[in-house]
Amino acid sequence: MTGDVLQLARRRRARPAGRRRRWRLTRRGRVVFGAFGVLLLAGVGSLVEGPAAELARAAGLAGDTGDLTLVASGDVLPHGPVLRRAADDGARAGQRYDFRPMLAELRPLVAGADLALCHLEVPLSRDGRAVASWPSFNAPPELAAALRWAGYDACSTASNHAMDRGAGGVAATLDVLDRAGLRHDGTARGAAEAAASTVVDVRGLRIGLLSYAYGLNGGPLPSGQPWLVNLIDPARIVEDARAARRAGARFVVVLLHWGQENQAAPTSSQRELARRLLAAPEVDLILGHHVHVVQPIEQVGGKWVAYGMGNSLSNQTPACCAAGSQDGVLVQVTIARDGDAPRVRAVRYVPTWVEHPTFRVRPVPAALADRSLTPQARQALAASGDRTRQAVGPAVPPPAPS
Repeated sequence: MTGDVLQLARRRRARPAGRRRRWRLTRRGRVVFGAFGVLLLAGVGSLVEGPAAELARAAGLAGDTGDLTLVASGDVLPHGPVLRRAADDGARAGQRYDFRPMLAELRPLVAGADLALCHLEVPLSRDGRAVASWPSFNAPPELAAALRWAGYDACSTASNHAMDRGAGGVAATLDVLDRAGLRHDGTARGAAEAAASTVVDVRGLRIGLLSYAYGLNGGPLPSGQPWLVNLIDPARIVEDARAARRAGARFVVVLLHWGQENQAAPTSSQRELARRLLAAPEVDLILGHHVHVVQPIEQVGGKWVAYGMGNSLSNQTPACCAAGSQDGVLVQVTIARDGDAPRVRAVRYVPTWVEHPTFRVRPVPAALADRSLTPQARQALAASGDRTRQAVGPAVPPPAPS
């Protein structure tokens, strides 16, 4: 059976992007694949009590409820050591860079959702040349291909690094995302693209995606090109949400690059902006990035905000940054179809931890079920899970142990 699954996986990777998407739209197939993948990765043999069953329950997939599942994760920030590891993995795979080993353990969780959102914090090189890390990032195009392979459907792109490679870098990034089959919002190649709402059809429910950043590392947008990067302006965000509704969206997600780096507590400005946006009937959910540590997930006025989802993939560690800089969360949102007013039925999360030097993004509950873990790795994973539970706060129940 394992050989058959591996052959299926190889055939799927060889298919064109369009055919892969049609395969993913079979809901039951996604659930079975996601559950089986978690079992393989965790080394657990029971569908009844294993992490796959917990994932299905947490994401509202345990029964045929008609609900939708959305998952989202934190910053994708490939520093130099991450790039070098991807180059080493690429050499073994016969390509320039290979980020798939880093994302493989996320794949069952991400691919099992109806809609999966990533946050791409950096520009992408169109042709793989001039690849660079901090302070002026330029990641290889293989990163986008790996994100799509992992099951992501769309990425927010508004960040403080969005203009690291200028207007040409914005265009290259979006070209690469288009080529990989990833939708996007937050940056644009022209005024018309910036004005058009990003609305995705998810099993018959049209969801609007809006992405904004607090700034550009002190640099202004080029004169005459304000449309290159969406910057946070509360009135504009509400108006864009209204435009997304006019374009057919029935549920609107706002993705914000905001907050104080390395600080687990949301700032007063984050809280005030969340209150203002969630008070607007056009905004249904806020998902946050940028601070590189996990921040609370809370209800504000009956709607949900995840202030900061930490680092999904980066080289940051406590040696340079905050104690929780290897931590992230995969936020799982269950959206109920309530006539013309879809709503969030439940929010859950899975803690993640970036293992060094492999840079594998490890879902903590499943990784802790790995009997081959060294005592040091087990201790680090457990500490990451504890930090994340404390940061997320009491509003969202923690995942059950595997």
